[in-house]
Amino acid sequence: MKRSIILSLALLAAACGRGASDTMQGYGEADYIYLASQDSGVIGELYVREGDVVEAGAPVFALDPERLSLSAESAGAQSAAASAAIRTAAAQAVLAQSNFARGQELFERGFYPRARLDSDRAARDAANAQLAQARREAGAAGAASGLARQRVRDLDGQAPTAGTIEQVFLRPGEVAAAGQPIVALLTPENMKVRFFAPETLLSQLSVGAQVLVSCDGCAEALPARVSFIASEPQFTPPVIYSLDQREKLVFLVEARLDAPGPIRPGMPVDVRLASDE
Repeated sequence: MKRSIILSLALLAAACGRGASDTMQGYGEADYIYLASQDSGVIGELYVREGDVVEAGAPVFALDPERLSLSAESAGAQSAAASAAIRTAAAQAVLAQSNFARGQELFERGFYPRARLDSDRAARDAANAQLAQARREAGAAGAASGLARQRVRDLDGQAPTAGTIEQVFLRPGEVAAAGQPIVALLTPENMKVRFFAPETLLSQLSVGAQVLVSCDGCAEALPARVSFIASEPQFTPPVIYSLDQREKLVFLVEARLDAPGPIRPGMPVDVRLASDE
């Protein structure tokens, strides 16, 4: 669809001829922010409608938390069990150290056999190793529990910045895959225009250059800055490199508006070099 729009506008730009070569045709375009969930699930609540203006941090959607809440509860139980295992292992380590210390004292006084002392030392080392393992497992279980709780919190989608809800892709009751867009958010600073510059004007355009954008609903021309120039041209047939056909060689250019204006995505615009004013 977008490619057909580009080709159609390229044909229109080329058809205008030399007489209107100082005016370049284009359309409004936007870089949308697509809000999605990091986990899959059923959409439980949708707090916005298309056209709503939202502030940064405003709730946008919420997935049903039941499935992930059960996982969080399970992870929490495993973390609690791992903490209990630490306490048990710590008590065993203290006991093993006490037995070894008492045996060593008796051995030095000649009342304890070396074999028994070696056995106590091995038991102490084993208990310390078991305690270290229990601590590692508790750390892993605690991290898993924290991640599970965070996944539940992430089911609530919020607007990362102020803007307008341009499109709603999924509704309550529908299943959203992880990373699948649920709504599209448009911020004023993400509006831009795309237009087509003939080869004869390309030398006067550069990234950062100012252009003036006009539209049917614009009270006056809006200043914008060129942010992108295509490295490859688009042609209208026949593709002939000659003086007569050079007007049919056009380059896609993008420009960002200096300030919010009435231009909307898809709106036709005319673009002129700032020096033409």
